[in-house]
Amino acid sequence: MSRLHLHRENHAFSRIGWLRAAVLGANDGIVSTSSLIVGVAASEASRASVLIAGAAALVAGAMSMAAGEYVSVSSQADTEKADLNRETRELAAQPEAEQHELARIYESRGVDPETAVTVAQQMMAGDALGAHARDELGISEASTARPLQAAVTSALTFTAGAAAPLLAVALTPTKLLLPAVATVSLACLAALGVLGARAGRAPLGPSLLRVIFWGALAMAVTAGVGRVFGTTVG
Repeated sequence: MSRLHLHRENHAFSRIGWLRAAVLGANDGIVSTSSLIVGVAASEASRASVLIAGAAALVAGAMSMAAGEYVSVSSQADTEKADLNRETRELAAQPEAEQHELARIYESRGVDPETAVTVAQQMMAGDALGAHARDELGISEASTARPLQAAVTSALTFTAGAAAPLLAVALTPTKLLLPAVATVSLACLAALGVLGARAGRAPLGPSLLRVIFWGALAMAVTAGVGRVFGTTVG
């Protein structure tokens, strides 16, 4: 058998649906929970108060992420379905015009006019709706919206991310709580940046810088707010 027939490709684009939800969920879990914990701790609250606030943030955040992802991705799915229904009607009403439209798309991508017409005819004869979904609407199996998958992935990864700073609070002496939570959270964000870059086969440097910078900024701002309000109330 020819080596060309044995060649297989595994592109990272096929993971884009769950990968986006996973990275977003874990990142938000670490950043939002650690920031809340740091802010409450900076106000000189007790360990019990910090733990309660962190636990509440974990539960509320996981549910919020699940609901938000489900609603937003469902909206995308509804739009895709409406576009496919409209395309189905157009294919039934004016197949020749749709074939001509498909040929023009292939032509615009560099295929010569005669070949573009032939390819369009063959694609229309095989799976007309599938051809128009991919080449006209940009809808494919890899990128299609999956609301439930996005919701579950976001909720689980948010919970995993939020558990790290919460565990740091439980295991660290009160006087070391702030630096411990910040260190653990930034380490987790760095690990998340590495995992996200590896899973998506993207450059490592930009991914690390993004997550660490925004995580550190969020904790610094909330620590400042907690310190100010804690001093004012005290």
